[in-house]
Amino acid sequence: MPPTLASLVRHPGLKLTVRAGGDRLDVPVRWAHVSELADPVPYMEGGELLLITALKLDAENPEAMRRYVRRLAGAGVVGLGFGVGVSYAEIPEALLGAAREEGLPLIEVPRRTPFLAISKAVSAAIAADQYRAVTAGFAAQRELTRQALTAGTEGLLAALAAQLDGWAALYDATGAVAATAPEWAGRRAARLIPDVERLWERPAPASSVADGPEDEDRVELHALGTGRRPRAALAVGTAAPLGTAERYAVHSAVALLTLTTERSRSLHEAQQRLGAAVLRMLLAGQPDHARAVAGDLYDGLLDAPFRVIVAEQVSGSAARAHADGHARVAAAKPGAVTALAAVEAAGDRLGGLAESVESAAARSGEAVLVVPEGERLVVLASDEGAAVAAGLRYAAALEAARAVPEPTAGEEDELVVGLSAPAGPIAAAAAYKQAEQALSVARRRGRVLVEHDQLASGSVLPLLADDAVKAFADGLLRPLHEHDARGRGDLVASLRAWLSRHGQWDAAAADLGVHRHTLRYRMRRVEEILGRSLDDPDVRMDLWLALKAAPGAQ
Repeated sequence: MPPTLASLVRHPGLKLTVRAGGDRLDVPVRWAHVSELADPVPYMEGGELLLITALKLDAENPEAMRRYVRRLAGAGVVGLGFGVGVSYAEIPEALLGAAREEGLPLIEVPRRTPFLAISKAVSAAIAADQYRAVTAGFAAQRELTRQALTAGTEGLLAALAAQLDGWAALYDATGAVAATAPEWAGRRAARLIPDVERLWERPAPASSVADGPEDEDRVELHALGTGRRPRAALAVGTAAPLGTAERYAVHSAVALLTLTTERSRSLHEAQQRLGAAVLRMLLAGQPDHARAVAGDLYDGLLDAPFRVIVAEQVSGSAARAHADGHARVAAAKPGAVTALAAVEAAGDRLGGLAESVESAAARSGEAVLVVPEGERLVVLASDEGAAVAAGLRYAAALEAARAVPEPTAGEEDELVVGLSAPAGPIAAAAAYKQAEQALSVARRRGRVLVEHDQLASGSVLPLLADDAVKAFADGLLRPLHEHDARGRGDLVASLRAWLSRHGQWDAAAADLGVHRHTLRYRMRRVEEILGRSLDDPDVRMDLWLALKAAPGAQ
């Protein structure tokens, strides 16, 4: 441990005597500094033992000494060493009283003990402490490496927690807690997920100290990975700030975990290439060959009901152009914000979706097939499994985030996702087609996610977002809008009310707050301006669809 005032007082060669502040001798001493300035505070950093002879001090003036000692204590000076036999034969009462009043340790240095000896003692103790810390750090590094090789990530975390006399937690690429040591730290680690997400908003490599209640431990967070987007994160909790040896241990753990995650990434990419071959066989109607190639890699995924997810990353401007005229509803499901901040910062929504799905599958022990295809991602996952649920939560979080666009939104890439109905291996090609159809609808509607099951049970109105339909609506209704713009009536609103009431005059007039004769007059004007009869059901249908397709109608 670093030198303290108590260890200096106990030093047999220094012959120091405590004259005040004896209950504060356990404080560490960062350095011993000699200064005869009347105000040395501008040159202090805190933690010093200040050595003086009062050569330029009015040491017998009580008020002057109170101001002097108070400034030293405020600057973080941990003790005052007074050399007797030079300017004063003994410590002046004014200085002694001020030190006792402030609680600042005051140590008498005998004439035969040079200040240089005290400085050397402090320097030697600091050097010895640093050497012990470096030695302990190397020992910790060897132990962490051994645990990583023999016991894996769990063993490494357990060894790190023991070295720190605290706890450690590993977060996966989605921000979820992947492992903790000891086990009781799981709840504490889970509360730090928002801090992990904020950490990932910063350029790598990144680290931070998490804010928390004063009665809780001190937590450091470190991003793991060598790429633009972190692959994982490490949290360490301790009762006090980390010392040199503990810092060595944490840095070693960060390096080992980064190496582990990058190695796992290479294996993961090889598995994705195999998955691409398996997917091609399924889509080609060859499920038996797909099972033979996959072996035990995907467990029973290829036999049980599964769903197909097809996702694309498109430019933000294009996605928002499709979304014009659509009201976005932020219907996020519970837990939908997991790891979204990190992915938003990286701008890789496809990668974020893949990591969310894969991490959820790994935590639940289920198999999942993920195949990147350039700007497209294909996922084959168990129906009603954790992977599909994670994909839905991720898409819902993006939908919620897009509900209130940022001023710069539209420049970033957007994600569109289509989800098939449940299918078996023989119907894999049909499920893939369903996902593509749902993806196409999502793109046209300006939505993040559309499920194929929703298409048959939903409304045809969202399909009116096509530019050709909008142009038809604009051309059909423009004469009415021009009439209303000249202040000659409210024909568009009246037509909408009349059609919505199926031509019931009294009900539509009541909705508008006008007399039914006024409404009848307005409908005649509509017929005159458009040159069409409202008695024709095809005309009424065209007008109703035009009103629904008009910007701002849905």
